Amino acid sequence: MSAALLSATQSATAGAADFSQETWWLVLAKALVVFGFLVVTTLLVIWFERRVIGRMQQRPGPNRTGPFGLLQTLADGVKLALKEDIIPAGADKVVFVIAPIISASMCFVAFAIIPFGPAVSIFGHRTPLQLTDIPVAVLFVLATASVGVYGILLAGWSSGSTYPLLGGLRSSAQVISYEIAMGLSLVAVFLYAGSMSTSQIVYAQRDLWFVVPAFFSFVVYVITMLGETNRLPFDLAEGEGELTGGFHTEYSSLKFALFFLAEYVNMVTVSALATTLFLGGWRAPWPLSMIAGGVLNTGWWPLLWFIVKLWMFLFVFVWVRGSLPRVRYDQFMRFGWKFLIPASLVWIMAVAVIQGTRTFGGVGRTTTFIVIGAIAVLALAIGWVWDSRAAASEQDTSGWDLGEVDPFAGGHPVPPLPGQSVAVTRGPRERALSAAAPAPQEDLHG
Repeated sequence: MSAALLSATQSATAGAADFSQETWWLVLAKALVVFGFLVVTTLLVIWFERRVIGRMQQRPGPNRTGPFGLLQTLADGVKLALKEDIIPAGADKVVFVIAPIISASMCFVAFAIIPFGPAVSIFGHRTPLQLTDIPVAVLFVLATASVGVYGILLAGWSSGSTYPLLGGLRSSAQVISYEIAMGLSLVAVFLYAGSMSTSQIVYAQRDLWFVVPAFFSFVVYVITMLGETNRLPFDLAEGEGELTGGFHTEYSSLKFALFFLAEYVNMVTVSALATTLFLGGWRAPWPLSMIAGGVLNTGWWPLLWFIVKLWMFLFVFVWVRGSLPRVRYDQFMRFGWKFLIPASLVWIMAVAVIQGTRTFGGVGRTTTFIVIGAIAVLALAIGWVWDSRAAASEQDTSGWDLGEVDPFAGGHPVPPLPGQSVAVTRGPRERALSAAAPAPQEDLHG
């Protein structure tokens, strides 16, 4: 019994990062490097996004300030800092100031458990390229992301204005629903790795990246990370068309810059977490991992692979923003609650059965992939039938007869409901002109 317990303990701690040689100055240096990396990456991501979307729309993008326009983001930041800082008269001033600080600080804290690489030697000290690690590191990221939402909610409430309040309420409902789906998408990774520690999850992918056996979780995570970061097509907390600017409408100068910084640092954080959980973290891709007995997975080389994978996800953010329109809020929420969460629960049960069968029944990897493929095909078939029936029920208006409606009644255009027919197609201007025109005189002489 003791031997089995010892073996289980050793397997549970295999691959865990060793921080035994850490010193206070080394921890401080790594924290400063992580902070600088996030700030510089944010500046580059904003420039990269504007350039890529410019090319997609057949325009050059920023190309004046600095070589290739690289200093344009820095110039915009200086301009924001020099703008007048306005606090509305009806705002709760203390909460109004604290809200952007909460949003910006939480996304920096969440990056502390991301492993950039294996252990390296820095000034004679053997230390992993990671600020820290805990047994529940992934849950720590989800918790800090949840706290970051308080910044958005408090910003909307403390502004003392209607549109920011609506944006804050939208964001709270959106993040709650999509954090549930995101948390469920990560359960499959925990089952495959047997741990929630990020360093041990990377170690568990030494033979096979989890994007292959947990591909459905990967797809769900990519969708939810767009919703979690309030990015197009899910940036409904700051919809310009209906909320003016959303939760940050009343913010200016550096406070607005902090919200802007928080959004892009969150993009980097969720991209780094996706790299760690699904794409092997800092491990070199195949076949580079086979060169010289895996020498590219040692030393400082893994930092390069991590950054390349990170920028792949950042490109996905930019690509989606330049390709897809903003969805309706009810469609977005229905998709999260009625599809992503139930599908993730079914997937977790399937992965648990597969892992139990492999552990206790000796089922091989080929059989596992066949079972996963069959589950995926079945899920797609069920989703297609469900979507077809939902579309048919929405289009079925037989028996509905609501009569005619004037869409411009009262001066505000209102689209007709299903079953209504449009009686008047003239706009307010035409009706006003017709009302001002003299009435035709009756012919009294017959």
